Amino acid sequence: MFRNNYDNDAVTFSPQGRIFQVEYAQEAVKQGSVVVGLVSKTHAVLVALKRNAEELSSYQKKVIGVDDHLGVAIAGLASDARVLLNFMKQQSLASKMTYGRPIPLERVVNQIGDRAQTNTQQYGKRPYGVGLLVAGVDETGPHLFEFVPSGMTQEMLACAIGGRSQMARTYLERHLDEFENATRDELIKHGLRALKESMSQDKELTVENTSVGVIGTVAEGKRKGKVESFKLYDGPDVGPLLEASGDSADAGEPASAEAGGESMDVDS
Repeated sequence: MFRNNYDNDAVTFSPQGRIFQVEYAQEAVKQGSVVVGLVSKTHAVLVALKRNAEELSSYQKKVIGVDDHLGVAIAGLASDARVLLNFMKQQSLASKMTYGRPIPLERVVNQIGDRAQTNTQQYGKRPYGVGLLVAGVDETGPHLFEFVPSGMTQEMLACAIGGRSQMARTYLERHLDEFENATRDELIKHGLRALKESMSQDKELTVENTSVGVIGTVAEGKRKGKVESFKLYDGPDVGPLLEASGDSADAGEPASAEAGGESMDVDS
């Protein structure tokens, strides 16, 4: 009833207390392909389903390293994500140059949350149409944070965002008790299986449409407690992980396009 009168900008509340531009931005996140994040005592894992706009185009990046101790998975408008990722890289570099240490994970997450929230209070701006899963390691161990277009951020034990992510979240909720003490390989398997749950029956995970990012601490040996740098598995590197998960198609089988009918530049 009131929507047409209150959705022209992001600074006006409707009589029901809603900001429609923020809700529209959240819909853009739902149009992106699904990304999954999990965390254990020693590692954090990001798993993403990549998408190509057409058969002639390449698959777009979904998991991106920001620093040695920090990585991000995106769902939604990749152009908006690029702005936020560049800001995170600048803040990370500034921390190293000024203080000689990596930027604390919670601080950089709060900074992008503040940046996004400002866009809901200044006329002429719009919310970022992207959701982020931020995985990293600090002095207390690995962490996983979720960022949403409203500027809200929260730490998660496991999370899935993007299109058809509800089925992945159901898998994560069902196996939540197994994550805390899971090994690095077990956590990756759970992430890939959750991603598989979100796909339609005629689709399969392949080396072309799957990305995996892993970060954590060394669990044993002389380097116990030391940070393992963020590692991105893409292309052929994903093959052994897919085979180990036991839920994928032939690792060398090409993937088909999954973005048919998209009306906006989502995940590209």
